[in-house]
Amino acid sequence: MSSSSPNATPSKAVAVNAAHLSAITSHIDNNAQKPGPLLPILHDIQNDIGYIPDAAISEISKRLNLSRAEVHGVVSFYHHFSTKPRGRHIIEVCCAESCQALGGRDLQKHAKDKLGLDWYQTSKDGEITLEPVYCLGNCACSPAVRVGKQILGRVDNDDFDELIEELTTVPVTLMEGR
Repeated sequence: MSSSSPNATPSKAVAVNAAHLSAITSHIDNNAQKPGPLLPILHDIQNDIGYIPDAAISEISKRLNLSRAEVHGVVSFYHHFSTKPRGRHIIEVCCAESCQALGGRDLQKHAKDKLGLDWYQTSKDGEITLEPVYCLGNCACSPAVRVGKQILGRVDNDDFDELIEELTTVPVTLMEGR
């Protein structure tokens, strides 16, 4: 198992559908004339589609008169951006010092074992992607985990197991929140 960044190695090209291409074009159109449009465009695409497809990198580079390398460099620099589809639920386990000191290393190992995933991997059913995060700002309640926009504190292995059970049994409409 590897623990490299999701953008460190080239990913297989994922075909984008017409709706994604339309969304990409719309996000570029909505931001292209603003000062410093690259990050807002990337954020809008990531939030809307869930990842930055290769087609988006090509289109952004053409429309903003940037090289593909410049656009890819920004995408690969920020951990928020992913170049491949991620799970419906993104589970981020804090790996910062406070969380490590209060049981985070054990929780990290447990999470990987429980899910059968390494960092940046997605379950075969497309439900869960496991990612490390370096400080959720919840140090007083270490170890911490974030699911979507919800931060959970003082998470132990049993709490993690309950979380996974809840995420995999609760209907989609209740638990989404990316």
